Amino acid sequence: MSEPLNTITLLLFATMRALIGKRVIILEIPTQSRVGDLRTLLSERYPDAALAIKATLFSVNREFATDEVLIPGGAEVAVFPHVSGG
Repeated sequence: MSEPLNTITLLLFATMRALIGKRVIILEIPTQSRVGDLRTLLSERYPDAALAIKATLFSVNREFATDEVLIPGGAEVAVFPHVSGG
């Protein structure tokens, strides 16, 4: 029997949007997935963007999230590129 899945909406911004070529992706992920698991999944699915994905910030339902945060079903997950400046 396969693992239960949750559907999430992934929103991509700036460099991440350019590298992956989409603004919104609907994904099915295992129910106990955390942000770090999603980061790994995206790096595997989009290898050309893997380096950038390592340095991205994620938010889950409009709150910034560390790699340990559990992603609930139906979540809106935003992916922001690392921002630097001076």
